[in-house]
Amino acid sequence: MIVGINCSPRKGKTTAAALQTALNAAAKVDQQIDTRLIELAGMNIGVFDPANPAASQGNFKDLIPVLSDAKVAGIILGTPVYFSNMSSQCKAFLDHCIVFRRNFALSGKVGGILAVGGVRNGGQELTIQSVQAALLCQEMIIVGDGKPTGHTGATLWNPGNDDITGDEFGLDTARNLGRRVAEVILK
Repeated sequence: MIVGINCSPRKGKTTAAALQTALNAAAKVDQQIDTRLIELAGMNIGVFDPANPAASQGNFKDLIPVLSDAKVAGIILGTPVYFSNMSSQCKAFLDHCIVFRRNFALSGKVGGILAVGGVRNGGQELTIQSVQAALLCQEMIIVGDGKPTGHTGATLWNPGNDDITGDEFGLDTARNLGRRVAEVILK
């Protein structure tokens, strides 16, 4: 199974659409690939407090059994770009993933990242690299969007109208990312 995590504060908008594009492409690789999209919007996941991690977990505790399920072989994180970095929801989610690092429960799982910015070169690649750094600390296997572009992940842009359908290049990177995550899982 590949789980897509939408780290946007806006449920069902452009980041969710980009993730669904990636998940659909992953599912087409092989019939044994199942996918699931999880939206963090509306969830209460507080700022991580190392002195009292359980108190700040909120709804994150509901995600622990999902992400630690042995059937989950891949995770694609999607985040909007804010000032050339990930959303606060994405950062809080990644910080709470410390619970998986204690026993390296995410080790060997395949990870991919997509970022949706307000303009074509709006910090998507830097955002992807920030998320990749956190996933590498979990001993995850990180993949980019693969051939033909071979970038660090999927980069999309929302021209301000909540519609990424006109960004064919970006949608191609999302499809390629989903395909690549699935291919590596099946190896």
